Amino acid sequence: LDVSMDTWSYFHTCLVSLWLHRFYIYSAVAFGISLLIVIQFTTTRTKSKKSHGNPSSPEGTADKLRNGCAPPQVQEVHVAGVKIFYGSQTGTAKRFAKALAEAVASLNLSVEVINMGDYDPEDGLAEETSSRNICVFLVATYTEGQPPESAAWFCKWLEEAANDFRVGKSFLQGLRYAVFGLGHSAYVDHYNTVGRRMDRWLWMLGASRIMTRAEGDCNVAQSKHGSIEADFEAWKAKFLTQLQVLCKGEKKPCSGKCKKGKCKSSGKQSKESSDHEHGTSDHENTEAEELFETSSEEEAGGTDSVIDVEDLGNIMGHMKKAKVLLLEGVWNVHGVNHSGYHLVYFVCQFLQAKLSCLIICALFSGYKLIGSHSGVKLCRWTKSMLRGRGGCYKHTFYGIESHRCMEATPSLACANKCVFCWRHHTNPVGTEWRWKMDQPEVILQEAIEKHQNMIKQFKGVSGVKAARLEEALAVKHCALSLVGEPIMYPHINRFVRLLHQHGISTFLVTNAQFPEEIRRLEPVTQLYVSVDASTKESLRRIDRPLFKDFWQRFLDSLKALAEK
Repeated sequence: LDVSMDTWSYFHTCLVSLWLHRFYIYSAVAFGISLLIVIQFTTTRTKSKKSHGNPSSPEGTADKLRNGCAPPQVQEVHVAGVKIFYGSQTGTAKRFAKALAEAVASLNLSVEVINMGDYDPEDGLAEETSSRNICVFLVATYTEGQPPESAAWFCKWLEEAANDFRVGKSFLQGLRYAVFGLGHSAYVDHYNTVGRRMDRWLWMLGASRIMTRAEGDCNVAQSKHGSIEADFEAWKAKFLTQLQVLCKGEKKPCSGKCKKGKCKSSGKQSKESSDHEHGTSDHENTEAEELFETSSEEEAGGTDSVIDVEDLGNIMGHMKKAKVLLLEGVWNVHGVNHSGYHLVYFVCQFLQAKLSCLIICALFSGYKLIGSHSGVKLCRWTKSMLRGRGGCYKHTFYGIESHRCMEATPSLACANKCVFCWRHHTNPVGTEWRWKMDQPEVILQEAIEKHQNMIKQFKGVSGVKAARLEEALAVKHCALSLVGEPIMYPHINRFVRLLHQHGISTFLVTNAQFPEEIRRLEPVTQLYVSVDASTKESLRRIDRPLFKDFWQRFLDSLKALAEK
């Protein structure tokens, strides 16, 4: 017992001593930690200087070899590699792609040759914005100015993305590219149109040119260098020179402010390129200026006043021109192609003091018009599910397969001009039915046929699942929400019954301005009423309805929905 008490007294004395001198202990520990940090930082910095500052070190040599250049000090990889995309019908572009790949490989750069038909641009191009690769596009112009079959989907996707206002104009920002087009100047109207358009679409999506677009000419008499092979060799030499400059980090790529494929930052190259664009008709130049070179003042209509949302953009500029033509008595039906935007104008006719036809116009890229007042379009979720990816909320909530869904409407007209409308107000507006009426049977038949034709265009597209493509031809659901107000169609009940008879479920969306039509509506699979605001004033400002009694109609529509 005495031994135990002595041991306890000893430990107690030690603990008390430590507690009394605790501040000295804390200071010693803190000093030791600080000293370790300083030593670690100094050692790391010394190693870093040795590896980057010594040209003969293994790390420095490896950096040089990766870039294919030999600058005295390389701190970052400016060019990781080169990807060469080709679209060829006869094999010329493919042959050029392989020749360019061999030349690039001689610079100790990684290089990959890709057939556009085997590439999914939706995912792939977005990844190139941060890969530090240089993308080269060698593409031929085929019959009637169309791309080769292998490049058809690549060009179609690029066109739709460039002209879809929902896709940001900086979508491909960071991607560096060069374009070489192959064509025959004997075909004046279509000479190298595919290469020019591809260059324009890439530029519109925010990508940066590293050099001016070049064009090879199969017409020996008109070719600048005597043959298309010589044109390619001349361009290849310039490209390799520019590539080596970029490897060293001495020159930035094109600023992206160039027009018609001419690189202002290239100096003399711009002048050479202007000589290269021979054989181009005035029509092509005019088209390029209209579609590609509009200034902010031109887009705003040249006024200094406040511009409404619906007046923004090139689409409205084209519509204003069309209205002027109609007022001046021009009775020709116009089909204006704005890089995928199709504006179709229908001349208004008055028969028996009633308007039988109204402007139906400006359906966006990919829209198909049915008769005189209906439309159909492929939804982005349909395209997504064809590739084996996810579907929209209808798939998550109700098990509806998006690739078997048809987006359509029997009425392009609407009674609102909502400020958030993503159709840019290109559809007609009205408070009552004033158009020549198509029968429901005709609308359904044409809608299914045009939907199936759009689905068939995905055959052979990279990433599309063959099984889902086959399933998509059999429509199992119809979303009556494409544009306008479907419930305005006088035969909407007959149309819905026809859909149900064909085993097609129906989701219908209405803008809460037609309460009586909601009450008369026969059962649909799902009925939606859009509630865009909570007060009369906010609804007036947001939806901008045409009805004077819009608020009462809005409340009555909600009551009618509650009664269903």
